[in-house]
Amino acid sequence: MLHPRIADLSATRHILKTFNLRAAKKLGQNFLVDAGTVQAIVDAAEISEGEEVLEIGPGIGTLTQGLLEAGAKVTAVELDKKLPAVLAETLASYENFKLVQGDILKVDVAKLMPPNFKVVANLPYYITTQILLTLLEKKLPIKKIVTMVQKEVAERMTAAPNSKIYGAMSVAVQFRANVQVAFDVSPEKFLPRPEVTSSVVICDVRESPLKVTDEEFFIRVVRASFGQRRKTLLNSLIGAGFNRERVSKALDAAKILPSRRAENLSLEEFAALSEELLIEGAQSR
Repeated sequence: MLHPRIADLSATRHILKTFNLRAAKKLGQNFLVDAGTVQAIVDAAEISEGEEVLEIGPGIGTLTQGLLEAGAKVTAVELDKKLPAVLAETLASYENFKLVQGDILKVDVAKLMPPNFKVVANLPYYITTQILLTLLEKKLPIKKIVTMVQKEVAERMTAAPNSKIYGAMSVAVQFRANVQVAFDVSPEKFLPRPEVTSSVVICDVRESPLKVTDEEFFIRVVRASFGQRRKTLLNSLIGAGFNRERVSKALDAAKILPSRRAENLSLEEFAALSEELLIEGAQSR
């Protein structure tokens, strides 16, 4: 059955006019108006018939429609209280759609979704990082996250060691997922047009992340290491409150020169350093 396509400039303008809506800047709303981009996102998510998908911020249903047409069972979480009434109209003819009005950072996703679900979303740029890291850190049974983000954020997510943009976010995301940029999306594919280019990123969530004893401590060490990235690793960790002797012994045990900087360390080296700092901390108590 064919349905009127939402991912179209005229259709989007008609919907906004009909419901007297404007894109809310404070919610980072930019409506996708290009059907080819919607299809490319759906293709990147590799949707199977009947597959469970969590969408964050469905807006007026543009990407949602593409997911539903591909056979997904979509559960969408929307913060904007004006939009449920719109979605009730734009997606009225689809059966496999469930809407939850609320804040994704407060919703109990574990209770909302069954195991092995996928996340597909055009995330609001002002809160992209927080949402992504929250989903990953909660260790939810997610198979794949396909999301549109600011191109600059995508570059940081996929950055490798020895790069100026490699940072705590790069390590935190790559610790839990294999990350790749699928494609870029130009501003003219949106209404209103954002000031930046976007990128669609695929995160294949690791079934078995790199082994560390304490993941929270690992992330704390990573963030402390990048806290003053121009300083050496030794001085950055001391500056973050770690004991000098403890840090020196841990670096030596992990075979990491204290003169190195955080941006030069691999994921595996951060894991080794975290483990040695835990051991040294236990021995010093």
